Amino acid sequence: MNCVNDLKEKILNGYKINKQEALDLVKAPLDELSTAANEIRKHFCGDDFDICTIINGKSGRCSEDCKYCAQSAHYTTKIETYPLLNTKPILEEAQYNHSKGVARYAVVTSGKRLSDEEIDKLANSLDEVHKKCKIKLCVSGGLLNEAQFKKLNDVGVERIHNNLETSKNHFDKVCTTHTFEDKVEAIKAAQRAGMSVCSGGIMGIGETMEDRIDMALEIRNLNVNSVPINRLNPIPGTPYEHNEPLTDEDMQRIVAIYRFILPDLFIRLAGGRGLFTDKGKACLQSGANAVISGDMLTTSGISIDTDMKMIQELGFKIV
Repeated sequence: MNCVNDLKEKILNGYKINKQEALDLVKAPLDELSTAANEIRKHFCGDDFDICTIINGKSGRCSEDCKYCAQSAHYTTKIETYPLLNTKPILEEAQYNHSKGVARYAVVTSGKRLSDEEIDKLANSLDEVHKKCKIKLCVSGGLLNEAQFKKLNDVGVERIHNNLETSKNHFDKVCTTHTFEDKVEAIKAAQRAGMSVCSGGIMGIGETMEDRIDMALEIRNLNVNSVPINRLNPIPGTPYEHNEPLTDEDMQRIVAIYRFILPDLFIRLAGGRGLFTDKGKACLQSGANAVISGDMLTTSGISIDTDMKMIQELGFKIV
């Protein structure tokens, strides 16, 4: 029996694969796995494609010790630091991205969580964006509570971003200043506030393939809407500065397996896109159907124009 095609057919008929079945895909031929994953994507999602951009709304001086992050105050890295941006740069960037055809725009801030005062300031800024620019809004503001999420939702922020980062089993090897459970509670609080959720993780931070699959299964249980898959870009000065970056083929396999586990979600190529030799094209032919375009928080990415051309060439339609 062909493991890949058998599982694909079961998924097309509504089956949810289990952990062992996902692990069985790890050694499947990559071309076969990618083709099947793309068929699953086509069946459940059609050619819908979600492109978003991000702005670094508050940079550096973060109290958390996430070992991959250039913005942690625990490490010495060469980044710009500044407090929460005012309305003008947030609005101007939103308007620019909207003019380029970008569908979604996210304000991402450093720190464990935004304070109530910062939430008020950001809500005022995004209320202005919502009134003047018809771009979908997302915020990544850390471990917020339900009332804070509700305040953002009330001004037009429809989605919250909060990465699990890795599996529950591996999480304390990556970060010790907050927990996996803290992440899960923030996601559930956002959902209670009426928001959709974008949550994924970083690949190449010392995790195993089992950790990656465990995280995907947790994401499935949490009923999130969008799953960013980041590829570690080792930053000098962080504990992971000497980690060997994953290969394009590694990322292609991860994306394909995630599509088998998460057949109807947006699977998004995110951080580390600048490391891809093909700008992520093979992953977009292996089940991925979303990207973060433009520059990332502290590293460069793929230009919006380049992404738009690739999206069109692959037959996707931006929603």
